[in-house]
Amino acid sequence: MHNDLPEPELRTYKSAQTCPEDFDSFWEQTLADARRAGGDVTVEPVHTGLETVDVYDVTFPGFGGHPVKAWLRTPKNPAAPLPAVVQYVGYGGGRGRPWENLFWASAGFAHLQMDTRGQGSGWSVGDTPDTGAPSGPQVPGVMTKGISSKESYYYRRLFTDGVRAVDAARTLRLVDPARVAVTGGSQGGAIALAVGALVPDLSAVAVSVPFLCDFPRATVITDAYPFREIADYLSTHRTEHDAVHETLTYFDGVNFATRSRHPAFFSVGLMDPITPPSTVFAAFNAYDGEKEIQVWPYNGHEAGGPEDEQLMRQFLSRTVRKNP
Repeated sequence: MHNDLPEPELRTYKSAQTCPEDFDSFWEQTLADARRAGGDVTVEPVHTGLETVDVYDVTFPGFGGHPVKAWLRTPKNPAAPLPAVVQYVGYGGGRGRPWENLFWASAGFAHLQMDTRGQGSGWSVGDTPDTGAPSGPQVPGVMTKGISSKESYYYRRLFTDGVRAVDAARTLRLVDPARVAVTGGSQGGAIALAVGALVPDLSAVAVSVPFLCDFPRATVITDAYPFREIADYLSTHRTEHDAVHETLTYFDGVNFATRSRHPAFFSVGLMDPITPPSTVFAAFNAYDGEKEIQVWPYNGHEAGGPEDEQLMRQFLSRTVRKNP
């Protein structure tokens, strides 16, 4: 059932989230440090038995130069460098198996699917450890991992990995570096929103039910996990409310959305308890570039499912491939 604002109010809703003065300098320094750490991009062909798609095992340097895994999937033997889609994965998932997720390659794109450090055991497998992760109290999951400061918070490392995935994609011989888009659903959508703000020359951003948006509202309006992890943490660390929410200002999709100028596609389910629709609209309404949103009144966290995939393909064909 609908458990959030009516749709007319969603379309005008604005988040109460604040933005710290050093937001931009924090991220500029974080990315500069990651790029300075260096590291090699390696590409190894994978023999999958597939007849229409080529698959490669990619390793690239992420936050701190830590090795991060990805799959590169392309149409079989492309004649020229391809427009690329860099995809990020939802909460608890990893890059999966090389023969999974063939949609984007089948649609004619080079598809780089980034693994998710320290996850990949919830609903799909992963291969990337959270190297260099700080220790400290946390609720099971990653939402409160290192949450005591912006420097140690888990999503600093993951969002940086997302940017470095785009950097890596642009070095690949099968990718046209001038035609790169980012996409993802839920946590993957949050990463894509962040990368959209942090990489100024992308072709487009396409996100479904983006997570990690509008923390001031999300942490009190839903009892569903993963947002509930923050509430669980603050229910025992009662005196850390202000410090935790200060950390979260550096990772809120709303603050990234105000800095994005690329064409963007959003999707939202109005019956979604995991990423409440008001939190998605908070990011959409704050988004500063050309944008469109697909609303699914009778869907939850799955939103449009396969219909969203087709709508995103059409959107990226217009904005990245420049054809219908």
